[in-house]
Amino acid sequence: MKKFKLFISYVLLLCIFVSNTSIVLSKPEEGMFPPDRISRLDLNKKGLKIKPSDLYNPNGVDISDAVVRLSIGCSGAFVSPKGLILTNHHCVFDALVSASSPGKDYGKEGFRAGSMTEEIPAQNYSIFITNRVEDVTSKVLAGTENLEGEQLEKAIDENTQKLVKSEQEKASKGAIVRIQAVNSGLFYYLYETFEIKDIRLVYAPPQNIGYFGGDPDNFEWTRHAGDFAFLRAYVAPDGTSAPYSPNNVPYQPKKHLTISLDGIKENDFVFVMGYPGSTTRYRESQSIQYNQEVNFPFIVNYLKAWVNGLYKAGEESEEKRIKLQSDIFSLNNSIKAYEGGINTLRRADVVAKRRAEEEKLASWINADPNRKAKYGTVLEELQKASEEYYRTGARDRILRTIPNPNSTPIFSLIVDAINAVSQGKKLQDSEKTAIKAIFSSHEPLVEEEVIKFYLKAIDELPANQKFQTAEKIFGQSSGKKRRMEEAEFAEIIVKGDQFNSPEKIFALYEKSLDELKQKYPKIVEFILGLLQERNEIKERTSKFSKKIDSLRVLYQKAMAEMKGIEPYPDANSTLRFTYGYIKGYEPREAVIYQPFTTLKGMIEKDTGIPPFDVPVKLKELQAKKDFGRYGVGDSVPLNFLATTDIIGGNSGSPIMNAEGEQIGIIFDGNYEGLGNDIYYDLAYNRAIAVDIRFVLFVTEKFADAGWILQELTIKESKKARTAQNKSK
Repeated sequence: MKKFKLFISYVLLLCIFVSNTSIVLSKPEEGMFPPDRISRLDLNKKGLKIKPSDLYNPNGVDISDAVVRLSIGCSGAFVSPKGLILTNHHCVFDALVSASSPGKDYGKEGFRAGSMTEEIPAQNYSIFITNRVEDVTSKVLAGTENLEGEQLEKAIDENTQKLVKSEQEKASKGAIVRIQAVNSGLFYYLYETFEIKDIRLVYAPPQNIGYFGGDPDNFEWTRHAGDFAFLRAYVAPDGTSAPYSPNNVPYQPKKHLTISLDGIKENDFVFVMGYPGSTTRYRESQSIQYNQEVNFPFIVNYLKAWVNGLYKAGEESEEKRIKLQSDIFSLNNSIKAYEGGINTLRRADVVAKRRAEEEKLASWINADPNRKAKYGTVLEELQKASEEYYRTGARDRILRTIPNPNSTPIFSLIVDAINAVSQGKKLQDSEKTAIKAIFSSHEPLVEEEVIKFYLKAIDELPANQKFQTAEKIFGQSSGKKRRMEEAEFAEIIVKGDQFNSPEKIFALYEKSLDELKQKYPKIVEFILGLLQERNEIKERTSKFSKKIDSLRVLYQKAMAEMKGIEPYPDANSTLRFTYGYIKGYEPREAVIYQPFTTLKGMIEKDTGIPPFDVPVKLKELQAKKDFGRYGVGDSVPLNFLATTDIIGGNSGSPIMNAEGEQIGIIFDGNYEGLGNDIYYDLAYNRAIAVDIRFVLFVTEKFADAGWILQELTIKESKKARTAQNKSK
């Protein structure tokens, strides 16, 4: 704890250092920066043509005021004074599916409102606007310099609660204030956000535009997807947030983006503002190795079992196929992302590189008495804590996940019931309502596939990590015979008549544990063993967590000092800024990717069979060269690449030019750059965006929804107009 006390003082020193220093990075263009860091990035020398305060100004209106977070984990931006939001097609896909029915498949066919009165609710969607971001590290840590252990934790918690309370009293009407620890507690940030609850669908192209290329093209370059959609935010007549009502009116944002038709060229400066999900760029080698060898592979296999079950369930009826397509899309996207992450970490040999850095760090620390006093035995302590925690990492990863209320809901209900009975708890009326809701949407085929995956994964654990309860139940058999016994176990849970109604789950709570053991011997034995293991996992995790955050902060500080850099805060689904340049890349030997694609290239991929079936009207527009003001040469720009540092959550983010005008929408990253939650590589990492000219071309010329464009602020230079006229 002495070392933990030291780290607090170093954090306070860091805050002083931050306030007077430009940010220095180990790699150019790397970093997803909180908006308060923008003014210290020296952006005008890097290509920005407007003032940094035009991007973020805590005392005025700026571009960041136009950028929003969707509740489903995407980003977007206001593009009109009437609350119109531009985001990705895949970000509104769930809303399209929810609004669909047999004979009306918006997920496949798209949706177009002919006017505001025809816009329909995006079910379960809301947006969040960030009013304010502030680094409050010094305030949260005030008065904690001489504290340690539980006293330190208590003081930080009290400071946080006091600060949230005082800031909430000053916040805008309807806004919520929260404080988050970032980088394991190296920084503390305050966020004031405002939620708008009435969001409506305006226009989304058909799936063979919005997700052209499907899974085969996902994360791949070249891309030819028109991944965009328009939403609109509505509020009550008095401007307050309110659920859907026909009386609500379009929200009037403080700022909406200007759209540029001037185009882009290679090496142009660009930037992105959005809400990237989560990164852990500063983790120790042991954590990276665990993710590469255990965590990511488990997630891939688990999600594959889940999606296989969804495919089987969707074959039962057209209604189910429509209903489940959004989940299938999301899971397939995650599978490819994690597979790419594994490949990237191995290709780049990230574990070995981090270990080499740690060896260098150890020598650097030991070479100076002052550094030894600062950082002590941080590397040795990290090694010891990691060895203890990850010793059962593969087993713990499985047992933490089984059962899962989303993929194995009935098994989860049975586990909850047996756990409650073992503790003498009774079922509450509110819980009965929730159980009934679960049965109303349960898909037995999905759950069966996932349970069988769990049991097989348990069987394949290393000899020193076996789950002994499972071995007792199934261990007398192996190979096909064991698979058959595991399948029978799964079928009892999801297909038999013992747990196939809410009432039968209710009845479990009325029996004693001995009665349950007699009636369901294998299931109860398995669950009791699982519950015991999970309690032990919880204790190990708690012990690890108490050590690891303070060690990681010291580790980050030591690495930064050795390298002469300042750490940027890891992404955490809050408003961030990243900059870069339009640029292609070389994915492997003898292959060079250019950074632009066009409608013409999309048609070259056309097979007439999904997911490579180009709509007939698009082909006709290309054949006639009927591009309106959106064409360049003999086609319409479609997708492009940039070096901007993005990750999941940035989907839907506006990408802007040096003048701060929107030129496209981020919708993907490249396969070679996956794993960038842990590791960023400028040579490979690329953001993929849909060109704004293709967005407007499809909306106007393909969808005949020109009324939407009348709301937009569109800039087109005389030079661009002249070039367009020459191309005609």
